[in-house]
Amino acid sequence: MADDKKKRNAQKKKQSGPHPIDVHVGNRVRLRRLMLGMSQETLGKALGLTFQQIQKYEKGSNRIGASRIFKLSELLEVPIQYFYDDYDGVIGAAPGMAEGGAGDSFMELLNSPEGIQLCRYFSEISDPKVRKRVLELVRSIAEGERDKEKAAAS
Repeated sequence: MADDKKKRNAQKKKQSGPHPIDVHVGNRVRLRRLMLGMSQETLGKALGLTFQQIQKYEKGSNRIGASRIFKLSELLEVPIQYFYDDYDGVIGAAPGMAEGGAGDSFMELLNSPEGIQLCRYFSEISDPKVRKRVLELVRSIAEGERDKEKAAAS
């Protein structure tokens, strides 16, 4: 029995870094906080914590307890399930995007401050014609960037 306990403790020590679900939940907290335009300091004050503690939660280095998840869901105006959505055991792999490529760049965008701002402000545009024009503008810029890269590679 003592040997089994020693083996388990040794295995726990080998497993360094935060658990993948803690990282995922932290990423979801960060994503939603940024989508709302809320600072770490503001969220921390609402929870009675420092912004450094919010940073640790968002990185997954500190686990978020059940009561705190509940409070976060209220403050960030999402259901509790939101923090676990798209988790499949592999960080950064959303369903249907596990093969990499476009899914990876999409997740990079969503994890960047610019991507979050783009999504946030785009969602505030209610006129479908304006949305379409913005999309066409972004597509045009992206195609220009792609053409530049191809020309530089030639």
